[in-house]
Amino acid sequence: MKIAMVGSGYVGLVSGACFADFGHDVVCIDKDQSKIDRLHDGIMPIYEPGLDALVESNVKSGRLSFTTSLAEGIKGASAIFIAVGTPSRRGDGHADLSFVHAVAKEVGENLSNDAVIVTKSTVPVGTGDEVERIIAETGTSHQFAVVSNPEFLREGAAIDDFKHPDRIVIGAESEFGETVMHEVYRPLFLNESPILFTSRRTSELIKYAANAFLATKITFINEMADLCEKVGADVQDVSRGIGMDGRIGAKFLHAGPGYGGSCFPKDTLALLKTAEDYDSPTRIIEAVVKVNESRKRAMGRKVLDALGGAEGARGKKAALLGLTFKPNTDDMRDSPAIAVAQTLTDAGVEVAAYDPEGMELAQPLMPNVKMCSDAYEAITDADVTVIVTEWDAFRALDLAKVKATAKAPVLVDLRNIYTPDDVRAAGFEYSSVGRA
Repeated sequence: MKIAMVGSGYVGLVSGACFADFGHDVVCIDKDQSKIDRLHDGIMPIYEPGLDALVESNVKSGRLSFTTSLAEGIKGASAIFIAVGTPSRRGDGHADLSFVHAVAKEVGENLSNDAVIVTKSTVPVGTGDEVERIIAETGTSHQFAVVSNPEFLREGAAIDDFKHPDRIVIGAESEFGETVMHEVYRPLFLNESPILFTSRRTSELIKYAANAFLATKITFINEMADLCEKVGADVQDVSRGIGMDGRIGAKFLHAGPGYGGSCFPKDTLALLKTAEDYDSPTRIIEAVVKVNESRKRAMGRKVLDALGGAEGARGKKAALLGLTFKPNTDDMRDSPAIAVAQTLTDAGVEVAAYDPEGMELAQPLMPNVKMCSDAYEAITDADVTVIVTEWDAFRALDLAKVKATAKAPVLVDLRNIYTPDDVRAAGFEYSSVGRA
């Protein structure tokens, strides 16, 4: 089967490469000529473990190709995926669907055969209806169906998630749409991956509900961490204790500086706006968004406290280890590190930082932060060392070297990757999240 993937960003490129690896003939389409040129040269536009090798092998096999021409790319495709960005619209928080609508119009105008158009982008409820209307208004004579197929990929583990999914959700309104999607995912049917067929609107809502629930779990355990610090409890033991309950589960119960990334911030806002539009308030999600935003700055104040308070921090130096919102990605979108760095620089603190993959994207967002070649350069003469992102490279720092390199042996661990007794035994003042 030929598949066209419109959009060659994170979702589109990973999905396209994986579909090609299943044996489909895939064309990835993107308007950005420089991105397509880099892909032709084997240069990935994002950092995702294993993606470069997967793309290379499928390009060599002839199953994966790239183009800037939508008309050429969709020719002969039985399934045309829309995988373009849906960022929060500036000013009101609604999902910006302008890219989705533009693709729908161009697809309709260039459709040369019967096809299923699949919204892979994260879109609000009812978007499929609008995509269907836009394509119909182009006057195409070919049969088409619009299907919702949300992605559930974790950055840093996207390839494994695609090939071994918890579930595949498909929202279809016609037998034609269901039949084509059965063929698209036939390799995963053979692997007995759970596949849920629903209505299109239900499928669209499932994506937002899933992300909002996970964001709620993160925010809940972060608030429990604050309470643990007040009462002298250990949030990691609290997480284990409640996570052992099968009704709750252990995932997304790790206390830290708040959630970020490309999905949770914009998707919780979009869900709020959808709920407002339909006069169905989502008070829990409102609280989640508010608490998460305030938490990021609160983590900056936690670092200032380790420097002796806001007044005593001016002129001192902080080393930030990790800038991306999570490890194994270069994604800086809504990373807690941005708010932490801003809080520190606002207080007159000199900030140096190191991240294994994210510094190129981080620098424009943190113009007053010095980017360093490794962790120890950042730590040099620092009055406090701060672990912001739990990259493996920071899990086994040479504490003796850190102590000798830094001006002061002070460690603020916003991800709880160290054991307090071990760090204090090494001669450090140690502060973590949700632990006395």
